[in-house]
Amino acid sequence: MTVDTEKDIPVYLRLRGMIAIMIIEGRYREGEQLPSVRAFAAETQTNPLTVAKAYQCLQDEGHVAVRRGVGMFVAQGAVERLRVQEREIFLTKIWPRMRGIIGRLGISMDELFETEDV
Repeated sequence: MTVDTEKDIPVYLRLRGMIAIMIIEGRYREGEQLPSVRAFAAETQTNPLTVAKAYQCLQDEGHVAVRRGVGMFVAQGAVERLRVQEREIFLTKIWPRMRGIIGRLGISMDELFETEDV
């Protein structure tokens, strides 16, 4: 058995996560237009339908809004809502898995904090 990887996560959810991080980090600011589905698909070398599904997730969650005939825009308040949502995902889904891996591998807290940033 191997260490858990992102391959367990569907591509559209990985893309949704990528976009969420870009919004949180300010690459896409509130009120700004996201790249078109085709442009983002080309940039990420993914299927446009997969990108559309990722955008739809963000729209369903209220983080992006559609302006008909214009495109998708980052919604007002999206940064804070995403920060709260992503924190919850980390604490309830990602961290428990990481904690298990850390325990199985016998990694100490000192080793974790000595590791250089990636």
